[in-house]
Amino acid sequence: MYRFLFKPKWLGFHLLVLALIVVMVNLGFWQKHRLEDRREFNAEVRARSSEPIVPVEDIVTDATDPADVQWRTVTATGTYLADEQVVIVNRAQGGVTGVNVVAPLELDDGRLVLINRGFVPDADSVPAPATGVVEVTGRLRETQERSLGGLTEADGELTELFRVDIPRLAEQLPAPVLSVYVDLLAAEPDQGALPIPLPDPELSEGSHLSYMMQWWIFSACAAAGWVLAVRRSIRQHRKDVAAAAAGAVSAPAERTPPDSPSPDDDAATTAPG
Repeated sequence: MYRFLFKPKWLGFHLLVLALIVVMVNLGFWQKHRLEDRREFNAEVRARSSEPIVPVEDIVTDATDPADVQWRTVTATGTYLADEQVVIVNRAQGGVTGVNVVAPLELDDGRLVLINRGFVPDADSVPAPATGVVEVTGRLRETQERSLGGLTEADGELTELFRVDIPRLAEQLPAPVLSVYVDLLAAEPDQGALPIPLPDPELSEGSHLSYMMQWWIFSACAAAGWVLAVRRSIRQHRKDVAAAAAGAVSAPAERTPPDSPSPDDDAATTAPG
């Protein structure tokens, strides 16, 4: 009764449904891992942002792992090297395209820390940094690395870059550079309307939970569809078998010849009236 389910076309159907279920279940787990990563990131940002604000020199040394101090809020006091200011191109903020402005700040110990002063729309001119001693408050960030398929920085001294690449910028700066940079939140004296400080990181969980549930629901629907298709085919197969059996029984009766006339019938037919 069920051997038809092992015919080549049915085997292909079974494998296709199985492959779809496996793919969708794994996509659900992938979204689950992304949700866990997002929750871990949010917790890390909240925890480090709530720690006391300290001078950057107190927590960043040559032995500091940037990942251990990222998102800490720090202060940095020094003077900008205005001639070394660069822009990070292809940025967007608030639905507007523009650049981020990065300038090195010389600390009291002679080291430099890169300050991401904020965003400037393409329609505006990039302002020079303040002169004299400034105090910056901001978030520590790790260097930005080239992603897969990302553009490579050119050789030579650059004024425009694709990312805040600390090692690349350190090659053209006159003093040692800290292994982290600072996203500016506030400055004294105030830097004015431009650049616009970068927004706080988004700490929502995004759509990962709903996507995870959707993929698992889709996989359950595929399994349920397979069950319904098989059951319907079995019922149809039973009907076809029953119809074939009924046809086989009725066929011999239809082929039986009529009864031959008896001799009495012949005599009666030929007797005179």
